[in-house]
Amino acid sequence: MPPKSKTVITVISKIGQRPAGTPACLVMIYGLDLGKKYSLDKATVIIGRSAKSDIQVDQESVSRSHAKITNDGQKVLIRDLGSTNGTYVNDEPVEEKILRDGDFIKIGRTIFKFLSGGNIENAYHEEIYRLTTVDGLTQVYNKRYFMETLEREISRSRRYGRDLSLMIYDIDHFKNINDSFGHLAGDYILKGMSEVVKVHIRREDFLARYGGEEFAIILPEIDHARAMMMGEKVRKMVQEHVFNFEGTAIPVTVSVGVATLDDSVSEGLDFIKLADRHLYAAKEAGRNRVDG
Repeated sequence: MPPKSKTVITVISKIGQRPAGTPACLVMIYGLDLGKKYSLDKATVIIGRSAKSDIQVDQESVSRSHAKITNDGQKVLIRDLGSTNGTYVNDEPVEEKILRDGDFIKIGRTIFKFLSGGNIENAYHEEIYRLTTVDGLTQVYNKRYFMETLEREISRSRRYGRDLSLMIYDIDHFKNINDSFGHLAGDYILKGMSEVVKVHIRREDFLARYGGEEFAIILPEIDHARAMMMGEKVRKMVQEHVFNFEGTAIPVTVSVGVATLDDSVSEGLDFIKLADRHLYAAKEAGRNRVDG
């Protein structure tokens, strides 16, 4: 594994920001106990792999005593305990940081969301609802919501006689990336790639993590020619982006399959199979290309 970059110590509040006090909790938004709530009503809470930890995260990438959260009634502070893989807040490595409502905390491969304030129960239930539509790691839509949306878009396209295209793409040789650089690097690339693509699609386009390293984009009112152009745009932007994980540049490419709604498609699964066939054709042809 490449050496860790120097951590950032951020303990000074920005102007206009107020530190969070009690009540407060963590919600697991990516990990084995998805949606579980951990109250932070104790003065000190230890997160780690050890069974003696207040919040146990049983993963190899997590140290036995990984991080400590303290709550003095005025502020909630997280401190890394010299962990092997570091503690991250909003994707930044930290040694110590005052937490604020809505912060994302990454411990190993597990991600928590920090909630605080007087309406904490409402905030928790809103977060649970959000988890039914959004993937916790990449913060794009999840497979369940993608399938529901695809069926709606097919019906709408047929009703109004409008074009509809679907693009499915996945990361080439993703297993090799995990094997060479570790699963934390793999998670970093999945999240980073989602952010790269998300800012370059239209508001009406629908980006989702379909599974593992596979993603899909629903393209309403886009014909086949323009969908192919969009596929090439995604392929090129991923290839040209520099994914730098803890000081190591990792080259990333994707293969893309494109399909456009036609009479052979009767439901969402048919549409996905059509796009998938083109994705596999792109891979068979050498990867890092678009087929449609």
